[in-house]
Amino acid sequence: MTDSSAAVPPKNVAIVLSGGGARAAYQVGLLRCLAKVMPDYRFQIITGVSAGAINASFIASHPGGIESAAEELTALWSQLTVDQIFRSEGSVLARTFGRWATRLLSGGTRLAPTVRGMVDTTPLLDLLRRNLDADSSTGEIPGITANIESGGLKSIALTTLNYSTGETVTWVQGRDITTWARSNRRSFNTRLTPRHVLASAALPMFFPAVKLPDGWHGDGGIRLAAPLSPAVHLGASRILAISTRYQRQEGEQQDMDLDQYPPPAQILGKLMNAIFLDILDQDAERLMRINELIRKVPKERLTTMREIDIMVLRPSVDLGRLSAQFEPQLPKAFRFFTRGLGTKETKSPDFLSLLMFQPDYLKHLIQIGEEDAQARLPEIKKLLLGEEKSLPEPATAMPTAEQSES
Repeated sequence: MTDSSAAVPPKNVAIVLSGGGARAAYQVGLLRCLAKVMPDYRFQIITGVSAGAINASFIASHPGGIESAAEELTALWSQLTVDQIFRSEGSVLARTFGRWATRLLSGGTRLAPTVRGMVDTTPLLDLLRRNLDADSSTGEIPGITANIESGGLKSIALTTLNYSTGETVTWVQGRDITTWARSNRRSFNTRLTPRHVLASAALPMFFPAVKLPDGWHGDGGIRLAAPLSPAVHLGASRILAISTRYQRQEGEQQDMDLDQYPPPAQILGKLMNAIFLDILDQDAERLMRINELIRKVPKERLTTMREIDIMVLRPSVDLGRLSAQFEPQLPKAFRFFTRGLGTKETKSPDFLSLLMFQPDYLKHLIQIGEEDAQARLPEIKKLLLGEEKSLPEPATAMPTAEQSES
């Protein structure tokens, strides 16, 4: 049975989609769950970073509600393979690694070759252009513009890192947008393109940087101190944030992933988790503490501050450990490379899970996401369908840590 009230959602509900590479398939499971009970629901504010930018742009550009968007996203993710994300032929990988080796051994001479990431992500750009129906002449995503003009979408924000300036840049498309600027962070109004999506998802060093109007950009999660901030700036009063980071339970903390010296893959995995996933939990905790303080302040003294409801959905299963079960099904040449980094030497190859674009693994993640959302469905519905609150202007609202710094 569906909820008829879901067709008219509160105006300031946001969904925040974090990174995690292939683990972003988990987010699709949430949408599948919601599609069963509120098929016409549409998020008014959508933000994404890293791999979450792919799902965010797809939802924002889709002409229908969650039901049709979830169906098409499920079909897309369920069929993804490594060669649809980057070129994985042995000859291509060998040539790229050869250029890197030459570069490292060149001593910085003028003969050193230019290197742009460990892999060629042209297939991913082509995939984005096709599935987002990008305009062949302007490169823009017409579905986003159409949804904004029709009122089906208030705003979408994708975040990247400008490698030239070191600034975190949030690219926003929407109605009545007030841009913001903080130390090493700023936003720009723009018409989003697949290149913005590709830049946000460009894993550092591994995927090449992407040229945007103001410079070369990479994964937006690298320096994003407050991943909830774009949604807050855009006026969100409620935020549903989807993390792909498993949180170990009591009793699991001493369960070691390996007994020997950590291989490169283990170190890279922990580094990627720290950069892309841990920050979301920290930002959510800060927002909850701010909410507690706001509740203690008399309403007449709050001025422009407001309480923002937040819910974080995260996997009930360690997606890093799960990826080890599907590793033998990766392309041989790529598997040879990842094993060289030590992915077979740890129980939880988190780094491998970022790149595990393997259909069986991705389908499993979608199923886990759907089951996790179903387990918390009453909470999710309460957040998404509760009464609308009277809000102050978002430009001066009480924020996450990023806004409170200024």
